[in-house]
Amino acid sequence: MTAITAHNQHPIGSGFTPASTVDDVMAGIDLTGKNVVITGGHSGLGLVAARALAGAGASVTVGSRDTGRAEKAVAGIAGVEVGQLDLLEPASIDAFVERYLDSGRPLHILINNAGFTGGPGGLVHDARGYEAQFAANHLGHFQLTLGLHPALRAAGGARVVNTTSGAQRMSDILWDDPHFTTGRHDDGLAYPQSKTANVLFTVELDHRWSADGIRAYAPHPGIIPATSFNKSAGEEAQRAMGLIDEAGEPITDPVRGIKTPEQGAATIVFAATSPLLADTGGVYLYDSDVSPLDEDPKPIDLMDTDADIPVAVVPHSIDPRSARRLWALSERLLDRP
Repeated sequence: MTAITAHNQHPIGSGFTPASTVDDVMAGIDLTGKNVVITGGHSGLGLVAARALAGAGASVTVGSRDTGRAEKAVAGIAGVEVGQLDLLEPASIDAFVERYLDSGRPLHILINNAGFTGGPGGLVHDARGYEAQFAANHLGHFQLTLGLHPALRAAGGARVVNTTSGAQRMSDILWDDPHFTTGRHDDGLAYPQSKTANVLFTVELDHRWSADGIRAYAPHPGIIPATSFNKSAGEEAQRAMGLIDEAGEPITDPVRGIKTPEQGAATIVFAATSPLLADTGGVYLYDSDVSPLDEDPKPIDLMDTDADIPVAVVPHSIDPRSARRLWALSERLLDRP
């Protein structure tokens, strides 16, 4: 039995469907006394998730680069506070961690949800020369999670949720040039690489920290036309992909993975709270269940609006050897053990 075939990527029969919403998943869940940190919890899927978790009784801290915008977005939601956090600035991440640890609160749920998709002119590199999608979507969350480890351990049972994407199918980690500095790789692989990193981080984190009662999950929420993340593609591209109609209104087809924010966030809160996952970790999720492994993935044609959009996890995204390698690379890039 190889390392890949001995995986936990098997649906558990959760009973939820592609159309299930956060309300469906959260029914009967009581988070009174639980503490949550969620990055990007002031917009899109993050806001839907933050509202649902707070509604179940949790105390939620939203990490945001723009605290003014975030405070305005969460105003009126009981149990939600905002903390300054810039995932491209290591000093900002360390300051957020220090503030949280100084509060003395255990951390029961960490949702690494914020996402960066690059700039309109192509690739963006941060002050360190790191490709910004990899730096924000993976490295920033890696640094944040390691820093918050004492609070997660103190919870006596915690979950780390790394929001990923079906784009993980499209690229392994580009080990020879992860920051696209040589021109050897298509710029369009930057976002998929960062989403593969989210899954590999989940695999290795669960392996390392499950003995401390910390389990990790990588949910794929689906494609959400109503979010600014997908709107940034422009109407023509969205229409070609079958995400909006001729009037520019979002199309919902959850069976094909095209969902409302409430349907997309369902898999995120499922990862964060469901008792059905109590004995399972280090897995990629979609449709509020554990994904099967697609052992023979085919190329994706997003412009074929009649085809199903494949979303299952693929072997390179859960390879434990790659997961260990990525952890070591991430430590080196952050220059910390």
